Amino acid sequence: MRTKSTKEYPFIGMYGKFISDSRSGKRLQPNGKRITPGTIRNYEYTLQLLQKFCIAKQFELRLRPVKYLDKRQLITEKNYWAKFYKRFTDYLYTDCGHFDNYVGQNIKIIRIFFGYLNKNLLLGVGEFHKSFYVRKEEVPIVTLLPEELNFLIQDKKFEESLSPLMCRVKDVFVFGCTVALRVSDLLNLKKTNLRVVNGSHYLMVRSQKTGTDTQIRLPQYAVDILAKYETKKGKLLPAFNKVNLNLYVKDLTELAGFTQEIGKRREQRGKIKEISRVEESKKDSYRFCDLITTHTMRRTAITTMLSLGMPETVVRKISGHSPMSKEFFRYVSLAQSYQDTATEQMFEKLAAKKLTVHSFAGYKIPAAGM
Repeated sequence: MRTKSTKEYPFIGMYGKFISDSRSGKRLQPNGKRITPGTIRNYEYTLQLLQKFCIAKQFELRLRPVKYLDKRQLITEKNYWAKFYKRFTDYLYTDCGHFDNYVGQNIKIIRIFFGYLNKNLLLGVGEFHKSFYVRKEEVPIVTLLPEELNFLIQDKKFEESLSPLMCRVKDVFVFGCTVALRVSDLLNLKKTNLRVVNGSHYLMVRSQKTGTDTQIRLPQYAVDILAKYETKKGKLLPAFNKVNLNLYVKDLTELAGFTQEIGKRREQRGKIKEISRVEESKKDSYRFCDLITTHTMRRTAITTMLSLGMPETVVRKISGHSPMSKEFFRYVSLAQSYQDTATEQMFEKLAAKKLTVHSFAGYKIPAAGM
């Protein structure tokens, strides 16, 4: 029979309760809202990784309340969780080949789980999880330039060269690059999301992820896209599986000629690693089209709005970002780098400047530029 000092809880079983309580609404976000389905799926993925890790490395996961542990037992418990963190992250990096953001996301979820055990269930399993370091990396934002988006919108010859499937993909992609919605919201657009006032079309959406309301007036080309599919029941756009659409947008942008090599870099344990794509038993650098995903649509819409002069507050209202969103400020920074025309004009003016040198008392004094 176990004493109080050796009492244990099954880690996997308690993690299952963590998921169940999150799904049922017993566990809520700090603001009182329910945990979103997408977040719960991430919890489930972390559980799968933990189960695979335990089998692959023969590591037994358990939980012990620390209230009745003496100093020696506390040190043992601290060492146990330090060992878990090292072996689990080694497994994710070395065995699975994951990068900092993905490893950090899973460690963050495990930290949240420990917080649930201590705060929600009052199990008192210690604060050892606070030493679990959460790594992050700044993954480059891949977006289309306004010129590239305009090509997809306006070039009729290119559109005529596409198959019926690719035409539908282009319509969804262009629409997504216009309205700045998350792909989950984009693919679920219904006719009830469309409002027409005095001949102007407005898209009104409540985000599934954040619950924020967004509204945007549609340009004529977006209205024309919707008109193609107005006979469809319920949905505004053609139906696509998200995984398939992710592949199709790469094909579309390859057909459009967006194939310049740009490389791909990710971080493992804070060190930059160059990644090559493997095709037909050889390694090649990644091309721009290879890095296009469904999330590129939202990113392109936001950076296009900012690049072409729309005020940040208006763009943020459309995109649904919070005022202090770090992600949104990354878009702002990227948009500010789109200054090709202004930069060229500046260098043209610089080239026109002439320097006339006069000598006076042994010194060379530059005259004012012409």
